[in-house]
Amino acid sequence: MSEVVPSGKAGLPAANVATASGAVAAQTEPDMKGWLLKWTNYLKGYQKRWFVLSKGVLSYYRNQAEMTHTCRGTISLHGALIHTVDSCTFVISNGGTQTFHIKAANEVERQSWVTALELAKAKAIRAMESDEEEEDTAANTIPSEELNLVVRELTFRLENLKTCYDLITKHGATLQRALSELESGDDLANKTKIVSERATLFRISSNAMINACSDYLQTAQTQGHKWSKMLQHERDQKLHLEEMVEQLARQHSHLEQAAHRHRPNATASASDDEDNEFYDAQEEGGSVASQEDSSFILKIPVAHHRRNSNDATGSSSEGEEGNSETQQVLVVTDNLDNMDMTDRISVNSSQALTPTLSNNNQSTKVARRRRTRVPDKPNYPLNLWSIIKNCIGKDLSKIPIPVNFNEPLSMLQRLTEDFEYSEILDKAAQCKDTCEQLAYVTAFTISSYSTTSNRTGKPFNPLLGETYECDRTDDLGWRCINEQVSHHPPMAAQYCEGRGWRCWQEFTMTSKFRGKYIQIVPLGYAHVEFPATGNKFTWRKVTTTVHNIIVGKLWVDNHGDMEIYGEKSAKGVKCHLKYLPYSYFTRDTQRRVKGVVMDNSNQVKWVINGTWDSKIEIAPVTSTSGSAENPVYKTGNYKTAWSRRLPPTDCDKYYNFTILACQLNEPEPNVAPTDSRLRPDQRLMEDGKWNESNGEKLRLEEKQRARRREREAEAEKAAAEGRPYPPYEPVWFSKQQDEGTDSLVHVFKGTYWDAKTKQDWSKCPDIF
Repeated sequence: MSEVVPSGKAGLPAANVATASGAVAAQTEPDMKGWLLKWTNYLKGYQKRWFVLSKGVLSYYRNQAEMTHTCRGTISLHGALIHTVDSCTFVISNGGTQTFHIKAANEVERQSWVTALELAKAKAIRAMESDEEEEDTAANTIPSEELNLVVRELTFRLENLKTCYDLITKHGATLQRALSELESGDDLANKTKIVSERATLFRISSNAMINACSDYLQTAQTQGHKWSKMLQHERDQKLHLEEMVEQLARQHSHLEQAAHRHRPNATASASDDEDNEFYDAQEEGGSVASQEDSSFILKIPVAHHRRNSNDATGSSSEGEEGNSETQQVLVVTDNLDNMDMTDRISVNSSQALTPTLSNNNQSTKVARRRRTRVPDKPNYPLNLWSIIKNCIGKDLSKIPIPVNFNEPLSMLQRLTEDFEYSEILDKAAQCKDTCEQLAYVTAFTISSYSTTSNRTGKPFNPLLGETYECDRTDDLGWRCINEQVSHHPPMAAQYCEGRGWRCWQEFTMTSKFRGKYIQIVPLGYAHVEFPATGNKFTWRKVTTTVHNIIVGKLWVDNHGDMEIYGEKSAKGVKCHLKYLPYSYFTRDTQRRVKGVVMDNSNQVKWVINGTWDSKIEIAPVTSTSGSAENPVYKTGNYKTAWSRRLPPTDCDKYYNFTILACQLNEPEPNVAPTDSRLRPDQRLMEDGKWNESNGEKLRLEEKQRARRREREAEAEKAAAEGRPYPPYEPVWFSKQQDEGTDSLVHVFKGTYWDAKTKQDWSKCPDIF
């Protein structure tokens, strides 16, 4: 391995750039340049690369000469995660899609780069927030050169008024003294002449003051009338623009509606009335009941791509090309008409898998009675356009949005809803066959989307250090703890343990508003492990899109490919799922999900079929025919792995919450002081006090920004003194190396429940 010699702008060693004379803290930007070793996937090893840190972006090149024409990869630091692996190695990730694994020559150089990167990240965050504030301010003004000219003219005339005022004051005082001397003096003629001169000067100054006031008033009246007309014109233009956008959206919706009416499986035509709301997604997905729906074609990747020890979440190493080859398989159902109906309903998740208390527990402990609804949602009018017009193209997690768009739950609580159908995991824990177990795990991952079909409210963005616990061991058999472990990028860590299984995940996402729809792309991985068998499965969630933002009824679609792969004892076993996007020109059932479970020899063993908002059925493969390139799989009888429990009929009055969602924010004694239930703005919103909630939301966000500024100031001071400054560390999770990879993930320490028993919350920060 060649020696790494990073260098600063002045030709000094990189270590000196960060330490000597407090260079990093003193610079306007903590820029660095130098050679480092970067892991490259296509060579499966560390290679020498030239790195440049400038303006909040870390870039790398094969050599210095490439800086003028070819950049091999970049990471913007404002949302980056920076981890130290060992004395020489550190990792930089943008939250999921890009990761750099970098090695320095020694610990000093590694610390120099990490310090400079942390300071550059802090500066990039400040610059980004400053730009957003300037954009918000500029959006409320009329940027015009003419306006500047008018302001300058009025300022000039106001200065003339001040000058005249000073002259009047001066000459008035002189005239008063002259009059006093006239009364007591002997030389009357001479003093009368002086008084007359003083009076003339006072009269001239008064006339100048009157003329200046007249000019100022005339200019103000003229320009005021002009700008009043311009302001009215701007308002008219804004209303006209709103009407145009709404008209375009309605026309687009009617085109979609017409396509929906004329697609092959359309069953009803909608009204052409322009005032009717258009909802182009079916309320409930269809079940897999027909031969046509039970048979399908699926394209699956030939080469299973798995995050290896050094690409983790998609490193951008140069020269590596993704394998886009796919294999087309045909799945047909054999003898569907003679299906064993007992087998079909025996595992219905709404009945047989619902956890109940054992007789022993019932005799010693009475289950807690929990609420089944929350207060009704008040009807607050809101000018939607005034908010969304400045949000197009931005990441919604970084935009301060009023609570009118929210639901009274935090993202930490929303993540907990993934376990509403935890009985599927209970069933999976009882499976002896690994492929069948994965089929149930797949049904569980799909069930987490069931509430998205009619839940369009935005959860509260958690504050850094915010936590949420949900202990349902007594009735549902599981308990979980969530913590917001990062603010830039927003990231939550979750750990849940149940009957024969444990599940954990790091959740972060990117979201963009595109005018008519919002697209949410989850990042980070989720894991479930069954200790009895040693089987572990890992997956990443699919994309969610919210449609009809401007006009029409909001509706949600989940789409994309999901791959669930086995680890440890289940290594080699995998499931490929496809969430079909909503389409007006398809014979397929809308909101459909289809997939296959494959063993470690790439043979399909189980089939997954259903809809993500209604029901998922699984079936074993009984025989295989066809060619190796285009195999045909015949399945046995389908059985229901998951069936949705419909929410109460009046849930539209309270945010379309399910019963579990209503219970998530129910006040709970003895929780941590950072728990989401204690968040004041969220509680005020649930109580219907939205104006007070918006005020509390602004206060909490400013308090969080103040804490971050304090940490940044301490980090800059530490850099100036040449000493490392530890980054923010979560309370209940710690960053550890992911098993089988070099990436760092947040792992539950296991201390929360002991702290709750002792009521020792001394480590919790003051965030509310």
